[in-house]
Amino acid sequence: MGDYSDVTEVLDYPMFVVTTAYDGHAAGCLVGFATQASIDPPRFLVGLSNKNHTHRVALDAARLVVHVLDAESKELARLFGETTGDDIDKFTQCSWHPGADGIPVLDEAPAWFSGTVGDRMSAGDHTAFLIDIDLAEVRRQPSRLLRLSDVADLDPGHEA
Repeated sequence: MGDYSDVTEVLDYPMFVVTTAYDGHAAGCLVGFATQASIDPPRFLVGLSNKNHTHRVALDAARLVVHVLDAESKELARLFGETTGDDIDKFTQCSWHPGADGIPVLDEAPAWFSGTVGDRMSAGDHTAFLIDIDLAEVRRQPSRLLRLSDVADLDPGHEA
């Protein structure tokens, strides 16, 4: 018998970029722990590592934006996965516009959705943010979502 890490090595989650802002500070990171949590009302659960800059901003933020990534989104994944907001302003290196509550919406993402944070729960080395979705846009239909295996070569800005 193996252990749980044997199973996690075969999982190939879709990847997302999550952005948020609080008190004039925008933040965003690459996320692999995320899932739809409810159809009615529409809710989504996002896990943010408690080691990263986005987590610290999101703890006080009222809203998150979740960006769907596809094969054409590898550079966005690289920017938001390999760098940390502790060192650079990621938003000076990509195209975006302010969405609801001033949260950055990335212009190159094929789709995105946004919602207010309904609950925050400790989940070990991550915090689970439950968002109540109230805005969404599909800009292009992705032929294939960007997956964990597609970004396995990235050098994380922070440990997970």
